[in-house]
Amino acid sequence: MLLAVAHGSRDAAASTTTRALLRLVRSLRPELPLHCCFLDLARPSLADTLAQLAHRQPILVPLLLGTGYHIRVDLPAALATAGLPPERLAPALGPHPLLADALADRLTEAGAPPDAPVVLAGAGSSDPVALADTARMAHLLATRLARPVTPAHLSAATPTPHQAVTTLQSAGHPHVALATYLLSPGFFAHRATTTPATWTTTPLGAHPAVARLVLRRYDEARAASRLLAAA
Repeated sequence: MLLAVAHGSRDAAASTTTRALLRLVRSLRPELPLHCCFLDLARPSLADTLAQLAHRQPILVPLLLGTGYHIRVDLPAALATAGLPPERLAPALGPHPLLADALADRLTEAGAPPDAPVVLAGAGSSDPVALADTARMAHLLATRLARPVTPAHLSAATPTPHQAVTTLQSAGHPHVALATYLLSPGFFAHRATTTPATWTTTPLGAHPAVARLVLRRYDEARAASRLLAAA
């Protein structure tokens, strides 16, 4: 069983987008039992869902793009409370080349030309590991696009997307593309639209590459759990 754990948001569009992504995951592997829950601000909650499903030994796949506090603290604690071993937790989705594919598609959809400088706008974090993940994702996207990508953070760290865009403009690049490195609409996605970038992408959402990555993380965690159980 795959238990997808999304962050949660007060914006109903975020839950709608999460469920659209999971419908796509189901279409790729219809025989796999799949459930969804949220860390905060939406229902069902992680605690309630684990209380109902722990006996089925689910693999938790975080719908999160970096290895921050939720991955390192909240989710392992929830597994322990539910009596599940830590190896039932898959890693964060990002960074990964499949996300670079999805981001490249979103840039094309936004109308950004292939020579425009790009700023990658992550959610931001006070956790240096999460910030390093965003920087690695910027490198993967730069490799995918064959041009430089500047990492930026929508909260808790600098440069902000606004600062990164204006720095590029001051350096002689009047037209800059902003790649929104978020899964769903919400507060941070709205903030990403307020920069002076010429093109701003929508969140990754229900992109086929993201759906494939969810299943890849599930398969990796399931294989690792089986190896540990057999040791």
